[in-house]
Amino acid sequence: MISKVLSSAVFGIDAYVVEVEVDIAFGFPQFSTVGLPEGAVKESKERVKAAIKNCGYDFPQKRITVNLAPADIRKEGSAFDLPIAIGILSATGLLSPDKLNDYIIIGELSLDGRIKAVRGALPTGIRARDSGHKGIILPKENAEEAAVVDGIEVLAVEYLPEIVEFLSGIREIRPTDIDLNQLFNQSREYQIDFQEVKGQEHVKRALEVAASGGHNVLMIGSPGTGKTMLARRLPTILPDMGFEEALETTKIYSVSGLLSNNSALIATRPFRSPHHTISDAGLIGGGAVPRPGEVSLGHNGVLFLDELPEFRKNVLEVMRQPLEDGKVTISRAVTSITYPASFMLVAAMNPCPCGYLGDPHKECTCSPIQIQRYRAKVSGPLLDRIDIHIEVPPVRYKELSSESGGEGSSDIRERVNRAREKQRKRFGKTGIHSNAQMSSRYIRKFSKPDESGLKLLETAIDRLGLSARAYDRILKVARTIADLDESETVLSHHISEAIQYRTLDRNLI
Repeated sequence: MISKVLSSAVFGIDAYVVEVEVDIAFGFPQFSTVGLPEGAVKESKERVKAAIKNCGYDFPQKRITVNLAPADIRKEGSAFDLPIAIGILSATGLLSPDKLNDYIIIGELSLDGRIKAVRGALPTGIRARDSGHKGIILPKENAEEAAVVDGIEVLAVEYLPEIVEFLSGIREIRPTDIDLNQLFNQSREYQIDFQEVKGQEHVKRALEVAASGGHNVLMIGSPGTGKTMLARRLPTILPDMGFEEALETTKIYSVSGLLSNNSALIATRPFRSPHHTISDAGLIGGGAVPRPGEVSLGHNGVLFLDELPEFRKNVLEVMRQPLEDGKVTISRAVTSITYPASFMLVAAMNPCPCGYLGDPHKECTCSPIQIQRYRAKVSGPLLDRIDIHIEVPPVRYKELSSESGGEGSSDIRERVNRAREKQRKRFGKTGIHSNAQMSSRYIRKFSKPDESGLKLLETAIDRLGLSARAYDRILKVARTIADLDESETVLSHHISEAIQYRTLDRNLI
């Protein structure tokens, strides 16, 4: 007898429907799975067999063939355990097939029949809704995650007999329901605040400008000056996250298996800080079975690279595509997967190998050649994609001991939101969302300075030795400063402030 159960698998960050077909025929007892199954899928036969027996059901001693269609796409993970078990029980006549076409079923089975959490519940819920299915049956741990999707029934189960009784019409399972507005608002709260940072007003201002225009940032300073502390608080002043952004970010964490049980929706800007020993596959994504890398996990948020020159050069170079395109494509022999990767890059580095060049209290022990080699580890093409370079000086004792805190993140975020709103209106339907994304055409159109600003820019390039690549960056940043100042025209003091944010071009450190 043949039965068919609907399940799903993840491709990239989206799910697609998989038909789990089970055929039970007379012959020598055998259990085979076809349809390009990976290791965990092949091993499911042992988990399924033990779970069915330990729940008190008869396991057929016949020839069992399981087909996962479409058969030309590789299937991986343990989410097929539950639909395979249901397919076997249906093929033996224990279950009526009436409800099987209404629900997509996913879940991993324990040997005792308990149903464990799986990856990709949110994309599966979206696929169930978009394909017109009534709902989704999945492990209890994944229920709130899938319930974020409106318009479908989310049925949570803990043990195999529960779903068997439900499909047989013996038991009713109440759909999981959540207050989406309340969940979204609760999830938007940050645990840290810019108010906790003492001193560094100049750096705070630079980060506010960066957040307002979506500019990448490089902070240069001695150890202990607060670079990491500042970077961690940058997401708290980025524009408020919309629901669609939150949904897309949550999907990435869901398929990566990084969504915690008490977090059904990620509504705060992500902050990722990989160690400098990370591989290119770890940063960009990849592996035998492709997984999102750190650049995708930082989507809609901040990717922080501390000790930038310590990262391997090939690792840094692979970031050039996502920095330009806002996505990363991983190609394999049989397929090509694209993950979103629109993030703000925030990097930090010491001014020299010992870290104390220009420090007022400690003497630098590095030779000029050592300093040159250290900085040369960061390539020109990567620096080309960083609009703001800012020095982070040591904090004075008077500022550290002050009891009064600085400006809070919420106040700064209000100004950032206003600046971003001006940019949205300016660029309209051009596909550009922030000043940092402007091409040369739009820079000439929207960032043209007034007469005094042009003269100042000319002087800066001629006398301070600013590079040609700094020209467009200065105009982009000046446009953002003007937006914060609620000025339609880029004025000379906007240009002057933007020039200060090109430390490496001025060669002053």
